[in-house]
Amino acid sequence: MDQAFNEAGIQTHMLERALNGIRMYPVPADIRKLMFKVKRAQGVDIARSFCGLNDHRNLELSVKYAKEAGMISQAALSITYSPVHTVSYFMQVVDHIVGYGADEICLKDMAGVGRPAMLGELVKRIKTKYPEIIVQYHGHSGPGMSVASMLEVARAGADYLDVAMEPLSWGMIHPDVIAIQAIMKDAGFDVPEINMDAYMKVRSLTQKYIDDFLGYFIDPRNKQISSLLIGSGLPGGMMGSMMSDLKGVHQGINTTLKSKGKPELSEDELVVKLFNEVEFIWPKLGYPPLVTPFSQYVKNVALMNIIQLTSGKERYSMIDNNTWDMILGKAGKLPGVLDEEIINLAHSQSREFYTGTPQEAYPDQLDVFREEMKQNSWDTGRDDEELFELAMHDRQYRDYKSGAAKTRFENELIKAKEQLNKPELSVPAEKTALKVNSQREEKTDPDIKAILSPAKGKVYYNLFREITEPSAAGDPVNRGDRICYLQTNSYISEITSAYDGEMTEIVVQQGANVNKGDILFRIKEIKK
Repeated sequence: MDQAFNEAGIQTHMLERALNGIRMYPVPADIRKLMFKVKRAQGVDIARSFCGLNDHRNLELSVKYAKEAGMISQAALSITYSPVHTVSYFMQVVDHIVGYGADEICLKDMAGVGRPAMLGELVKRIKTKYPEIIVQYHGHSGPGMSVASMLEVARAGADYLDVAMEPLSWGMIHPDVIAIQAIMKDAGFDVPEINMDAYMKVRSLTQKYIDDFLGYFIDPRNKQISSLLIGSGLPGGMMGSMMSDLKGVHQGINTTLKSKGKPELSEDELVVKLFNEVEFIWPKLGYPPLVTPFSQYVKNVALMNIIQLTSGKERYSMIDNNTWDMILGKAGKLPGVLDEEIINLAHSQSREFYTGTPQEAYPDQLDVFREEMKQNSWDTGRDDEELFELAMHDRQYRDYKSGAAKTRFENELIKAKEQLNKPELSVPAEKTALKVNSQREEKTDPDIKAILSPAKGKVYYNLFREITEPSAAGDPVNRGDRICYLQTNSYISEITSAYDGEMTEIVVQQGANVNKGDILFRIKEIKK
């Protein structure tokens, strides 16, 4: 595909998260290096690299590996708005990444909360100090400010603007190319004409893909613009998973409030409560820019705080290990200063702060994956692209090779279509109730049904940790009943029963770590 674009004279981009590669947690250096080699061989021209903490040390290897692979290195600034994220702060990062040899700079305004005037001043400072550097602006539409920002950065000397096209533009995506082209032409810029025949053809192809597959998994709120995002600074792309999280715990929060004689919360009130909690804890966590994966980390802490506070407990009593790595410095240097309360909490749990270079904490692993491929007689692929896929996403790759991933997707697609067509008979989209047979499920009794984990994560039977099991063997279970929660790095999901019947076996205990497809429970179905 990239080569086809190249033949048409179009340069292609790839995105990588520096220390995190293209995943939610850190990647060894040898795997990061292989990524650039593989993507360049596939025809990618430009490597856009960003560190979610703007730690230039994490970007140094990204610049090096991109240039060694023969790619254009575009180093990105993770833009946000806070007392510490000033033009001078960002220019210090620019000085380092230009010194490493970056060819271009991208202003990655992932939440669209960068203020237009500040962004314009930043571009002006970059172009004045480094006139040979290409500057590109990337801003999402979520809070509604990115159109103004595009005009400001263009007037300040930016060279490229990221745009999208219908049916995916606007909402939580980029502004549409037609609107931005009209604005830029009116402002006196020399911009190319749009081939409307080609636009409509691509629009039609994209709509077909949405109708066939993608549309079943897009939250309708992703098409909306919300100024509420300005205060929290959360990226609009998180709205889907965030709403799923909130719906998953909404019932539990209201049950607790009701038991305490307090008024229950509507969904909108809970959204505002979460945004307010993010605003409250963000400075205390050192102002990490709210971009993947750190936006998920901060959101998860805020959500768990709400749950704990509702039940009369203290904040920060449930923080996952990836978030602790961010707090302790293993992901990079936080832009701001940690609150004394967070520092004391770390010390009380005997956690040590990390001051070294983040990459050094994650030793090379590529040889281990190469040996796995050899033992399984798997082809490493052209230019080692199959080896790269295993090394970057090992669990997903093994599921792909076994066929489990395809089966799972097909079943999820069937389920999504059923929910859309028969909402009165389906489990709500924010809940996860699976009745897909796993290769690990015994088939001795056709009425015994397994409930499988939809993702890798940690199982909780009660987020308030007041009980350790949902029920005992023999207890009745109704279709749609919540039987546990699953906490992943990105979200909290409510697992519900897809059957009426009785619990026959609780396979995993409170706090257990599970993989996608693992059996959580067995239920004897009793048809009514």
